[in-house]
Amino acid sequence: MTRYWCELAWLPPGEVISGVLITVHGRWIADVERHTAPPPAAVRLAGFTIPGLANTHSHAFHRALRGHTEAERGSFWTWREQMYAVAARLDPDNYYTLAKAVYAEMALAGITSVAEFHYVHHGPDGTPYKDGNEMGHALVQAARAAGLRIALLDTCYLTGGIGAALQGPQVRFGDGDAQRWAERAEELAAVYHGEEDVEIGAAIHSVRAVPPEQMPVVVEFAHRQAGPLHAHVSEQRAENDACVAAYAASPVRVLHEHGVLGPRSTAVHATHVSDEDVALLSGSGTHVCMCPTTERDLADGVGPARRLFEAGCPITLGSDSHAVIDLFEEARAVELDERLATETRGHWTAAELLNAASAAGHASIGFPDAGFLLPGAHADLVTVRLDSVRTAGATAGSAVESVIFAATAADVTSVVSGGRRIVEDGRHTLGEAGPLLRDAIDAVRG
Repeated sequence: MTRYWCELAWLPPGEVISGVLITVHGRWIADVERHTAPPPAAVRLAGFTIPGLANTHSHAFHRALRGHTEAERGSFWTWREQMYAVAARLDPDNYYTLAKAVYAEMALAGITSVAEFHYVHHGPDGTPYKDGNEMGHALVQAARAAGLRIALLDTCYLTGGIGAALQGPQVRFGDGDAQRWAERAEELAAVYHGEEDVEIGAAIHSVRAVPPEQMPVVVEFAHRQAGPLHAHVSEQRAENDACVAAYAASPVRVLHEHGVLGPRSTAVHATHVSDEDVALLSGSGTHVCMCPTTERDLADGVGPARRLFEAGCPITLGSDSHAVIDLFEEARAVELDERLATETRGHWTAAELLNAASAAGHASIGFPDAGFLLPGAHADLVTVRLDSVRTAGATAGSAVESVIFAATAADVTSVVSGGRRIVEDGRHTLGEAGPLLRDAIDAVRG
């Protein structure tokens, strides 16, 4: 057992409590005591301790694009061509190295679980590796090396657009049809069955990439695994227009009609949704993952997060293309973007946004026992400085607001993930993450 004494901690149902002693046994929190003096043998966590954060939408290899796609105006679609060029250079070895460094960067930002939306399955020419899930195994091992739990969302990706064949780098994403995808995904799930730090889920890349008649196979796989099922939804207006032209229905309507929506499902982005779409998403209990830093980087638009939330959709957060990796920035951007769109303030409380980044996010990716500082929960403790140039002046009464609206990933000083302390004094156990990232990105970009 290890005991951590927290100067301040955020405890259910949303209270900031001083002098919190948390006892950890293995991967789990065994006990939480309030208003205690620090015992001599306890590890002292100065600052504000919150539950671990959940990054509910990640494409790890996109990290290699940061800073390289900003030289010209372009659009989502021109950005995508640069992304494909990086995808073409991935192999199991360099993907492991890159993902390990990216996940270490996430850990430094207080993230203890990641949902990896994984579609780079095969060799560059589409030929499967000897083990058809070699790229997926590389991602799992990378997460374990960095100290994160991973929900590996094995992604079905069959077409290069509605009615179009896969082309170029896309051919390595496809399995031919959903049945062959499911056979490979079943083999992946069998390897990690019963593992506490790995959840195997599924993803429908988009209505562009999976024909509607193929979707039920993916849904059935997710149901058999009792795992999460995610999909990109209405990220771009062009996607909506193409879907309506082909199916006389919005992407949300197509997913609804083919059984994709539900309490274990997540619609990623949902930027351009109608009132009917909101009703379908909320009526089914589907989560919605907002990725504001990517959505603004790609000029996608501002999604109706508050309207979806008030209708009944749990809101979660992801860093997606990793324009930055900072869930505090993602959280406050949900509020700040709505301020710009509506010219009014105060759409979200800091506590609601912190819950989106923690408990709601973990639940949406298959780790419902995480995101709380409670006995029986995963032992995930993230400590944020309240004396940095960004957070100085914070009090117990303003700690949550200070973290959500002022702190950055650089203010995270300590991270305990599943009972293992992976960040101490702002440094990851793997060493300096900057050089790890530089070398991994250089190897991928050539």
